[in-house]
Amino acid sequence: MLRKLIVLALIAAVAGLGVFWFVTIPATVPASALAPRTADLENGKTMFHAGGCASCHATPEQDDKTRLGGGHGLKSPFGTFYAPNISPDPNDGIGKWSEADFVTAMVKGTSPDGRHYFPAFPYPSYQRMSHNDIRDMFAFIKTLPAVQGRSRGHDVPFTFNIRRSLGGWKFLFLDGQAFQHDISKTSQWNRGAYLVNGPGHCAECHSPRNLLGGLVTTQRFAGGPDPEGGSGWVPNITGMSWSEEDIAKLLRTGELPDGDSVSGEMGKVVSNLRQLSAEDRAAMAHYIKSLPTVQGPKRPQ
Repeated sequence: MLRKLIVLALIAAVAGLGVFWFVTIPATVPASALAPRTADLENGKTMFHAGGCASCHATPEQDDKTRLGGGHGLKSPFGTFYAPNISPDPNDGIGKWSEADFVTAMVKGTSPDGRHYFPAFPYPSYQRMSHNDIRDMFAFIKTLPAVQGRSRGHDVPFTFNIRRSLGGWKFLFLDGQAFQHDISKTSQWNRGAYLVNGPGHCAECHSPRNLLGGLVTTQRFAGGPDPEGGSGWVPNITGMSWSEEDIAKLLRTGELPDGDSVSGEMGKVVSNLRQLSAEDRAAMAHYIKSLPTVQGPKRPQ
């Protein structure tokens, strides 16, 4: 009897490992899925700024935000992640990447060499973007200066540094769904919803997370602890009393209705969003204003 139980336990363990291995296979987007097209660099520039690429990937301590040498550290409860070089440099950046490599990274969170990226790279939001917008972004990045040098490796302790386990995280929190237009809403609302939920990845900071680091979907946009730790608190942006004009002004200038102004990470967000058209900022404001009130987590005293 004992021998049978041991055999059954071994069979179950092998089967479990097989399921885990299958579920955690890094997904990719094949080149055949991308039809030939001419890139729209102006749209790529818009997506670049909406996505806040420079905030994380611009080389620290220099003013030129087009030099995407990486190195910025992102603190989290799971360790500190350092943004990589995404400049067109062929050796240290993404100069040798194909379009399919870039689209795969953005929507599947998989590197060209087949490894899972950590979700400090906000691909759970970028997956909402259209492939064409991502391809335009890639084309725009290729027009920027090539920067030599690689950023340091991530400072992530065991067991969080086991890349294969991220496949399990993706199984739980990455649904692979692109943005779907709501035909019952206006074109302005849909544009705002796309920018906020896709390239803008606003929910990544403005939503609380569970113990595994996934967004608490029932409290999306309801604020919570600063993802980088400490005593900071990210505000709830649902059911806002501000006008659409107030929100749009904040996205352009960083100025709050009471005359104060944002700083820190939100200040970096504003520096990117002010590069967008007034129409795009108004669309984002229109969508944010429409968010129904959601009760967020209580801020500790």
